[in-house]
Amino acid sequence: MSTPTTSARAHARSSLTFTDVTFVHPDGAVTLDGVTGSFGPGRTGLLGANGSGKSTLLRLAAGHLAPTTGTVTAAGDVAYLPQHVALDTTSTVADLLGVGATLAALRAIESGDSREELFEAVGDAWDVESRAAEALRPIGLDARDLDRASATLSGGEAVLVAVAGLRLRRAAVTLLDEPTNNLDRDARAALRSELRAWPGALVVVSHDVALLEEMDEVAELYAHRLTVHGGPYSSWRSWLDTEQAAAARAARSAEQQVKVEKRQRVEAETKLARRARQGRAMAANAKAAPIVLNAWASKSEVSAGRHRRTMDERLATSRAAADAAAARLRDDEAVHLDLPDPDVPRGRRIAELPGAPDVAGGVVRVQGPERVGVVGANGVGKTTLVELLVGTAADRPHLPVDPDRVRRFTHLVGYLPQRSWHLDDEDSALTIVGAAAPTVPDRELRNRLARLLLRGDTVHRPVGTLSGGERFRVALARLLLAEPTPQLLVLDEPTNDLDLTTVDQLVAALHAYRGALVVVSHDEHFLGRLGLDRVLELGPDGALREVTLPH
Repeated sequence: MSTPTTSARAHARSSLTFTDVTFVHPDGAVTLDGVTGSFGPGRTGLLGANGSGKSTLLRLAAGHLAPTTGTVTAAGDVAYLPQHVALDTTSTVADLLGVGATLAALRAIESGDSREELFEAVGDAWDVESRAAEALRPIGLDARDLDRASATLSGGEAVLVAVAGLRLRRAAVTLLDEPTNNLDRDARAALRSELRAWPGALVVVSHDVALLEEMDEVAELYAHRLTVHGGPYSSWRSWLDTEQAAAARAARSAEQQVKVEKRQRVEAETKLARRARQGRAMAANAKAAPIVLNAWASKSEVSAGRHRRTMDERLATSRAAADAAAARLRDDEAVHLDLPDPDVPRGRRIAELPGAPDVAGGVVRVQGPERVGVVGANGVGKTTLVELLVGTAADRPHLPVDPDRVRRFTHLVGYLPQRSWHLDDEDSALTIVGAAAPTVPDRELRNRLARLLLRGDTVHRPVGTLSGGERFRVALARLLLAEPTPQLLVLDEPTNDLDLTTVDQLVAALHAYRGALVVVSHDEHFLGRLGLDRVLELGPDGALREVTLPH
């Protein structure tokens, strides 16, 4: 197993090299500070905590930003897909594919227009339409869709078309920022297939474990350091767990040595004090000349001073070793919660949802503290389903799910909507969570927030100033710590835009919850960690069917 490196690799085939790169925003906020490292010529998955600077690193490499200091070097031209693909209402699928101008020029020439600029626009791409159609085929589109308005595409289709366009471009280096966000299972599988034989170097920012497992190497941006590990995500994770376990042992050993040195320092001082007392007593009884007695005293003081310096140096060395060992340890703490039991008996009816015709009575029942996952293609109505379940669905015609077939039998429900946590940026965590649990004293509330890693002054700061992970935990705390305790939690795509550490914390928090749980997610790796009782797939007919997640 290879180990990560922060220096430029020995081989000269790096696709991207960052040398002492710093990026400071106009308001003085530092996103990157002296980052040095390089990516290889294959497929690299780039991960890191929310706010660590991954997207900034890609925008610097793409030339969309300029570093405050340092240099970025690319081995050829760079293509870039931002995190959220913007769909211009005036653009077409051909434009999103990146061939709109070329295709328009070709068609003008075919219509008899012989202007020189049209021939320059086409260049050697006389087969652009056939190549574009070939690129669209895996997405389920064809040449007839080239003139279709891109705004009519689903989010998943838009991402896949944009990625296909980058493949057509065949740039030396391609950068993708969180391409699987909001993609359904089929779209994620199609994207992974598209990336398996990518022409050129590829760097993908992602928290999608299945996608990271396809990569040739995994890079991490952590504490302004860029490290690269040869192998997929599982190999990197194994290395990191082993390294952190070794770091923890080293830290414990170093701290123990500091304690030993401190104890020996105290014992040494005790001995020196005893010798000094004995020396004074001997001097008082001695009959030697004063000059001799003074010489003895001076020699004793010099010896004691030398001994103290030796002990101080040993203690300082031990402390430095302890600090170095502690620096290797990450502060990615786990959530530890002891939540009140919402008292949901096994037979208690919680909800009824629309079932497929082959489901008994056409009704899917959620009973007791069941844990249910909901999956389905983009656009089939999963968000509508959970909005109907919690009572927030807008009154609009042609709902994909029949409202009369969604029933809830408890008013104690907590809801975390998709990408929107409904928190007032000016309020503090203590204020927000306190409003949900008004009878809990501040002291106890702070203790509970601390178990969600919200500590110290963080609980008093406006949530608008918190990191994405901290803000998410405030929203989660408002749900989990509410009074009375919710008997049903409903979460809609909770892992969107969350880093892997925050996902770990969410999983730990949900394991501590003992009520009924309904989670909508495209992230099958996340669903697989929740200990679900069953997984339901919502079809285009607005009905649910039980399915099994792939291993």
